[in-house]
Amino acid sequence: EALIGIVPVRIAVLIIPVGYTVIAVRFISDGKVRSEDRWMPAIGVLVGSFIAINSIINIMFFLVDDVGEFMWRLSDFAYLIAGAAKAPVLIILLLSAGLGAPLFIVLGGLAVTFFSAVGGSFEVIPNEAYSMLISPTMPAIPLFTLAGFVLSESESGKRLVQLFRAFFGWLPGGLAIAAVVVCAFFTTFTGASGVTILALGALLSYVLIESGNRPGFTHGLLTGSGSIGLLFPPSLPIILYGVTAQTNIKHMFLGGIIPGFVMVLALAIMGVVSAVRGRITPTPFRITEALHSVRISIGEILLPVIILFGYFLGIMTLVESSAVAVVYVIILEVFVHRDIEPRNLMRVVLKSLPVIGGVLIILTVARGLSYYLVDAEIPMWLSAWVKTHISSKYVFLILLNLALLITGCLMDIFSAIVVVAPLVIPLGEIFGIDPVHLGIIFLANLELGYLTPPIGLNLFLASYRFNQPLGTVYRDVLPFFFVLLGTVLVITYIPWFSTALVPG
Repeated sequence: EALIGIVPVRIAVLIIPVGYTVIAVRFISDGKVRSEDRWMPAIGVLVGSFIAINSIINIMFFLVDDVGEFMWRLSDFAYLIAGAAKAPVLIILLLSAGLGAPLFIVLGGLAVTFFSAVGGSFEVIPNEAYSMLISPTMPAIPLFTLAGFVLSESESGKRLVQLFRAFFGWLPGGLAIAAVVVCAFFTTFTGASGVTILALGALLSYVLIESGNRPGFTHGLLTGSGSIGLLFPPSLPIILYGVTAQTNIKHMFLGGIIPGFVMVLALAIMGVVSAVRGRITPTPFRITEALHSVRISIGEILLPVIILFGYFLGIMTLVESSAVAVVYVIILEVFVHRDIEPRNLMRVVLKSLPVIGGVLIILTVARGLSYYLVDAEIPMWLSAWVKTHISSKYVFLILLNLALLITGCLMDIFSAIVVVAPLVIPLGEIFGIDPVHLGIIFLANLELGYLTPPIGLNLFLASYRFNQPLGTVYRDVLPFFFVLLGTVLVITYIPWFSTALVPG
């Protein structure tokens, strides 16, 4: 029997149903749920058990030789009900997503609905979850997330702001450039989950406004910069895309460097133009201040250098790099800078667990939905449709841009990669698009989706962090959205940006 360490696999995988059961119990016992509404989760458990009757029968076969005629009739009845209820259930799920239902419930509900309507086996969903979680590179995602979380809980942001202010402050718009670079650094390690805006928004907003930048420009710049580091290694979405698309992750890292710099440069130029127009006085360069800022932030500066050199030179694997990153930032922030007290380290770790767990549970249920789409030959149908109706590569790319922008608004980037990438990859092959180029197009568009009105995630986070109405945030972010849209189009239609550094 297969083992994980000394634990049999069939025992280890019990964590999946047990975990979902704990989640259900937690929802039912949540203090926010009114006592008179607690019957609804109970009904949900009963309905779910009825729909999953085939899986229950399969389990019963391990215990008894014959499950009885009643169970088979119940199975047939459940199949008929599932087919008839497919359309209204899909509508309810989509409406619940708009009303704020957790994304993993929506994605998991879609997967269950599709499988039940065709009489499929629900065991596929947890099996796909298990297959994804045991991927050799998967541990890098929670480890890099934890490293980014420790950074965000420390004073590293202040040190990096001081560093880049010392080195760029003498330039016109130097502080805006510094803000963009700091955001890119943090997003690289935290992903595009909005942690950057929440962790650094108040600090960077204060620095920029105090230096003479308009509040509207400042809030728009920081909102636009909230996911700007997504294309730089060791970006979590790049890792996940490489795993999902089976594309070389090192090549994906290399492919994202130039496009990432193009997007950073675009926002930096906007900062320079605004400073020149507003006649903002630059900060004089002082060598003592610059050297001091380097001394206090040298640990943060060396972090990406150590990780990337170790990985690209083959000294460490991706997972080893992520583990080194965690150990490094803990030593740096807890014992060197002492920003986090040792007794509070576990509190920081526990604070990161909902983010890590949320990402992983979304990935696993999205993988189940992706399996159904592939099994139902949706990618083949799309490929046939594209071959029939679209003859121009450039028309296809325009439609791809639009579809991915909408996807980036409606879904978080991790679930979008797992669900949508398998649909897009065969279409890219039809037009001979380089796999790395297609991956960068995919991620750049999803990154922009976080800013796309009216429901881009970073817009809501910026409204919360800067205490501004959503309408004001929309207005402030639009110039940055259009500039970044221009960079995405350049990245899309000029493959050189994505492939120049990739070995032939």
